[in-house]
Amino acid sequence: MNETIQPLNPIAFSLGPIQVHWYGIIIGSGLALALYLAIREANRRGLPKDTFADLMLWAIPIAIISARIYYVIFEWDYYGSHPADIPKIWNGGIAIHGALIGSVITTIVFAKKRGISFWKIADIAAPSIILGQAIGRWGNFMNQEAHGREVTRSFLESLHLPDFIVNQMYINGVYYHPTFLYESLWDFAGFILLILLRRVNFRRGELFLSYVIWYSIGRFFVEGLRTDSLMLGSLRMAQTISIALIVIAAAIIVYRRTKHKASAHYLDQTNES
Repeated sequence: MNETIQPLNPIAFSLGPIQVHWYGIIIGSGLALALYLAIREANRRGLPKDTFADLMLWAIPIAIISARIYYVIFEWDYYGSHPADIPKIWNGGIAIHGALIGSVITTIVFAKKRGISFWKIADIAAPSIILGQAIGRWGNFMNQEAHGREVTRSFLESLHLPDFIVNQMYINGVYYHPTFLYESLWDFAGFILLILLRRVNFRRGELFLSYVIWYSIGRFFVEGLRTDSLMLGSLRMAQTISIALIVIAAAIIVYRRTKHKASAHYLDQTNES
């Protein structure tokens, strides 16, 4: 039976010689929905009308480039010998930690130039970011990547997964953990949590920092199951960075509270920090 299983076609359609991949469509759809939700919330929170649209003109391309650079650096053994493959992000190979680094730096510069609190922008964006990540993981599903260790079909069926997911996890004669799904579900749960938490009216910055902590906890455990981790020696980079981000985010919350640097709250209309 296994020999008859065919993976889903990663190519959605072709326009002449141009092949449009599901990976790009899914990533793009996640970005579009995330931007729409962020713009709506920014309007409610009193930011200038085009703040997020203007920010995304810079943040999205920089995030994609930084995500690719991050990935390529840790896979240089391959890309050093195949430089023509470096731009081929439609085949997969972008790292969310690289995207976050590029996005945060871009937002800090943008906020300073616009005279808007970075923390206010980050809080508004947090639910959108994690929702975009939840959707984007399905691009990995279509490419049959970001999976975990070998498992049996009976194990996957015991999770009550639909056949299309079980069959897509059959790669080169072996079934694998659908770690893309584990992370996607964790991120969807995080999105719901952040939507609920912003009603609590946390101090400014703490919604974004809560996102960092929530995502990093899930990523740490999911990464432990994966077989394609970016490595630094014997360390899984995503796990190492996840631990660092949890500690840093928690420390920032404590520091800003004890030093009274978080006087504004999420629902405050002021654009000052």
